[in-house]
Amino acid sequence: MKHSQARHGHPGKQPDHACGGCCDKPRQPAAGHGADHGHDHGHDHGAWPKLTGALLLAVGAELIGYFAPETTAWRGAGLAVAAVAIWLAGFDVYKFGVKSLRHGRLDINALMTVAVTGAFVIGQWPEAAMVMALYAIAEAIEARAVDRARNAIQGLLAMAPQEASVRQGDGSWASRPVREIGTGAMLRVKPGERVPMDGVVRSGRTSIDQAPVTGESIPVDKVEGDPVFAGTINASGTFEFEAMALASDSTLARIIHAVEQARATRAPMQGFVDRFAAVYTPAIFVVALAVGLLGPWLLGWTAQQSVYKALVLLVIACPCALVISTPVTIVSGLAAAARRGILIKGGIYLEQARRLKAIALDKTGTITEGKPRLVDWSVVDPYTEPSMAEHVAVVLATHSEHPVSKAIAAGLEPNSVEAQDFVALAGRGVQADVGGVTYVLGNHRLIEERGLCSAALEDRLKQHEDAGRTVTLLATAQKVIALFAVADSIKPSSREAVASLRALGITPVMLTGDNQATADAVAHRAGIESARGNLLPQHKLEAIKALQREIGPTAMSGDGINDAPALAQADIGVAMGAAGTDIAMEAADVVVMNDDLRRIAEMVRLSRATHAVLWQNITLALGIKVAFLALAIFGNATMWMAVFADMGASLLVVFNGLRLLRSRRP
Repeated sequence: MKHSQARHGHPGKQPDHACGGCCDKPRQPAAGHGADHGHDHGHDHGAWPKLTGALLLAVGAELIGYFAPETTAWRGAGLAVAAVAIWLAGFDVYKFGVKSLRHGRLDINALMTVAVTGAFVIGQWPEAAMVMALYAIAEAIEARAVDRARNAIQGLLAMAPQEASVRQGDGSWASRPVREIGTGAMLRVKPGERVPMDGVVRSGRTSIDQAPVTGESIPVDKVEGDPVFAGTINASGTFEFEAMALASDSTLARIIHAVEQARATRAPMQGFVDRFAAVYTPAIFVVALAVGLLGPWLLGWTAQQSVYKALVLLVIACPCALVISTPVTIVSGLAAAARRGILIKGGIYLEQARRLKAIALDKTGTITEGKPRLVDWSVVDPYTEPSMAEHVAVVLATHSEHPVSKAIAAGLEPNSVEAQDFVALAGRGVQADVGGVTYVLGNHRLIEERGLCSAALEDRLKQHEDAGRTVTLLATAQKVIALFAVADSIKPSSREAVASLRALGITPVMLTGDNQATADAVAHRAGIESARGNLLPQHKLEAIKALQREIGPTAMSGDGINDAPALAQADIGVAMGAAGTDIAMEAADVVVMNDDLRRIAEMVRLSRATHAVLWQNITLALGIKVAFLALAIFGNATMWMAVFADMGASLLVVFNGLRLLRSRRP
């Protein structure tokens, strides 16, 4: 297998399929990527009906040749059916084959052109049609793995607003295109809107969903002096901020640039079949030519016998079994993976998975559920009944739209207690009157501002915060009544998944935008020894590069836009599909549709099994070829043997490759 150039934009004349074809179709630049090229032999989605028709016609030619009487009419009908099948399936092959022959390049297209033409000329038109149809289909299978990078870039660009509300010189506000706004401008963002540029809050308080950029699982409270990032979502209050970077230099823009750079700098990995084909095809031509020219001189054959034996040799050597041995095995492996909920976007990634030495795991949505949940709560005031604290907390939490409040409300028993005079405390919490008493349900900062924190309470808060939990407190004007700890819970399967990866010799590392204390706590529960927190997208990208240098081939698993550069840079990018963003799924090479981290270990095991079957098929295809080539050279092979050597080997490798579909789930 070789690395697909269409995806990574490397110029040159490398084939994008896994069948060993060495065609030289010129690549055309794709819009948006200066060096991004496509190459599919013309087998786009609309070509499949044509290839299906070619295969059906080839089967028809085989049936006519086997069952129809030997009459001129039936023979003419069979020849016509076979010729149409060859034209439908082999037009591109012939085009490139003739071009290769004209330039003296003896590649597989040239061999296919001569072998199929020779088989047709000496009367084996059914086999010629079937060989060409199978070859074209095998080539088209791998060509379906297309480059999705441009879609990912377009999706990233759509994250940031194109216009923003900007303060004018007279104090009024006007909407202006973001590209025209310079640094130092004052911008306003209302609830529900996206932040248009990177900047610093100058007035107002709010909470912002930063998951698109930092991957943080819970919206972050923002006050004056706090940074904000383009593309993030304002969850609550209106605020004003000063633009600190041009739209073209925002964190989001740097993510886009990083995705492009990562895709443009990945080197191809040349596979065995491609390297072998470079030697195999010229060698077959030389041997066939020698048989045709030297047979009369050395072995006393007639010229007709020599030509016949040379063509028999070419038919035997026709690389159909060899070229489909790789894609049929890979496609079987891809189908087996799909049955496990693993969408692998190309055979190269299935083949590469067996080489992985390290994997970087994002925290939110990958190791954890990606949704805040109430994991613990307790009464702080000894004179307060737990049921009363629970009733009041539910009432206040129900009136708030903040994700933490929603998690508290979902984790407690609902009741019919009424609240009055509800007030949202931007960036702090909520306040309401319940039964004539004013209560607040807010964060640590709110309780500190009200002077209600004690040394004992601080110790309890620190224990929860060290465990990676977000603590919300219920209090009156005089005292703290109860505390509620919310956390993004670890998935039940994460620890088992990490253990499975270790058993396969793969080192797991956690990378997250959350704080280091949260990162360490989650990593400990998941069984991961190394965790890095407070990471922005460029930091994750740098971490992937470091792992590649220090350990070896590295995978990255994530589900957010902030993971896109790292997913693109990694040898294999794995997106969590059910909870993942469209951008992450576009940037990744593999999508785990059911969000089960254990599927990554399954993919590695399947990759290793696929590699073993792949080598079995290559050995089988070449072994049969060698045996029948020897028979042909020494005069003991007939045309039916040539057909058996070609089609028989093809069927054997197909059935062997399909065994992967029956492999049981680990």
